[in-house]
Amino acid sequence: MTTMLITGGAGFIGSNFVRYVLENRPDASIINLDALTYSGNLENLAGLDEDPRFASRYEFVKGDIADRDLLAPLLDRTDIVIHMAAESHVDRSILDSAPFVRTNVLGTQALLDAARHSHAGKGVARFVHVSTDEVYGSLPLDRPDLKFTEDTPIQPNSPYAASKAASDLLVRAAFHTFHMPVLTTRCSNNFGPYQFPEKVIPLFVTNLIEGRKVPLYGDGKNVRDWLHVLDHCEAILTVAEKGRVGEVYNIGGDNERSNLDLTRAILDIMGKGHDMIQPVEDRKGHDRRYAIDASKIERELGWRPTRSAWPDALEQTVRWYMANAEWWRHVKSGAYREFYKQQYSGRERVGA
Repeated sequence: MTTMLITGGAGFIGSNFVRYVLENRPDASIINLDALTYSGNLENLAGLDEDPRFASRYEFVKGDIADRDLLAPLLDRTDIVIHMAAESHVDRSILDSAPFVRTNVLGTQALLDAARHSHAGKGVARFVHVSTDEVYGSLPLDRPDLKFTEDTPIQPNSPYAASKAASDLLVRAAFHTFHMPVLTTRCSNNFGPYQFPEKVIPLFVTNLIEGRKVPLYGDGKNVRDWLHVLDHCEAILTVAEKGRVGEVYNIGGDNERSNLDLTRAILDIMGKGHDMIQPVEDRKGHDRRYAIDASKIERELGWRPTRSAWPDALEQTVRWYMANAEWWRHVKSGAYREFYKQQYSGRERVGA
């Protein structure tokens, strides 16, 4: 049985990935390592411990990826590392970049070192580093022909993106210096269930349910490529299983939309008027356009998105938040942080 260590597995993408692997790879077991900072939510994974299909193959460990003493024994049991743990909210990085450097840079360094020294120096079989298209910087709005490829120079524009770019370079160095079997993925904007409601789609949906307007940055013309989280999970697993070590793979949804178009689409799905848009001062250094060229992963590994196309994928996502008010109300109120204390207090590890 293959054992995967998934860092950040209680977050949005991580929890969806945990569920995806358990449901689609019955020969895989998972160690989920998460520090349960503000965006880590074990309610995202509620029920896995009791599900007879998964309980013997799933283990939760509360801990920090920078804790080398904790990492060593975990990585000795690990075949494949899927590194998702990260501080990821641009606005928070503008207010204080220190946590982003600590987790995204120093945490990645600690994890790489521990993975390399595991198994009596033989190291793990594969190490997949999950990154972002934001490391490439920004594209102009008037050049729709331009997209980010894996060869696009890294030019991050926010403290968050800079910290992720630094982690990407550490992974690259691990391959070239130590011949570690690393791979890097860079994805476009994700959407889907269990996304922390400071992000735009769940924020707008939950605001509207609560009767509040939605804050739209600047002129709303910033463009993003939207990727459904389950497409992303499938792509990461494909890279882990079939990708060429040392390579970078872009993962996109082929689904570019302006922020204004996104906002209007959400309002229309929910039957709200466009007067519910509240223009707000633009984000500092706001990148104008991201667009992913994902032809490499399709050409080499046969993957392409099948769940990301709008309007259906967006409507399904909006309906999920409308139907799961208890989940997001727990997050917005802070009650979700009590879940770990109630379920696992006093136990460092949960599961097998």
